[in-house]
Amino acid sequence: MKQFLFIIAALITATATANAEDTDFWSMSYTYEAEGKYQAAAALIEKNLNKSADKEFALIRYAWLNYLLGNYDDSISNYQKAIAINPDSIDAKLGITLPLLASQKYSKTKRYAKQVLEVSPWNYTAHMKIILCEQAQKRWATLKSHTQALIKHYPTDTTLQVFLARAYANLDEGDNAVKTYKKVLIRYPGHYEALNYINQ
Repeated sequence: MKQFLFIIAALITATATANAEDTDFWSMSYTYEAEGKYQAAAALIEKNLNKSADKEFALIRYAWLNYLLGNYDDSISNYQKAIAINPDSIDAKLGITLPLLASQKYSKTKRYAKQVLEVSPWNYTAHMKIILCEQAQKRWATLKSHTQALIKHYPTDTTLQVFLARAYANLDEGDNAVKTYKKVLIRYPGHYEALNYINQ
């Protein structure tokens, strides 16, 4: 009986120690990130990738830190591994758009963003990723209709008004651009871009 109790106690102690170590490396990784030491934070996560009780989260966090480091290929790879574990993860699908956008891989960025929209049609972040692609690709007519549709759902949002104004300006619809930039100023008085366009 004593031997049995000893084994139980040893197992409990080992589990508690493992949990403490797991918590410690997460805590330290957040501390490093807050200090801007992304490499140190990433190294901690990498060391514990296969030890963590939450492999999916570890991969997403590691991917995020690689994105901050500018290691876009590594970031994409680890987001993909997280998606393989959980194909329903909106977090990972939005996350992977960051290094894809930074790498100017617009088609792939839109593909992942649209996967999010399939389950969450008016997800703001997913739409914004697509909007950034449309602007980068100078698809002004598409950007115009896209932002007009979104503004119906987010009428107080300043950023959408800015993108719509840019679309108007690049489509040579100056009057509409001015009207839209004035709406920007209502939402964000002193907005530099809006004031600059109106006063030019």
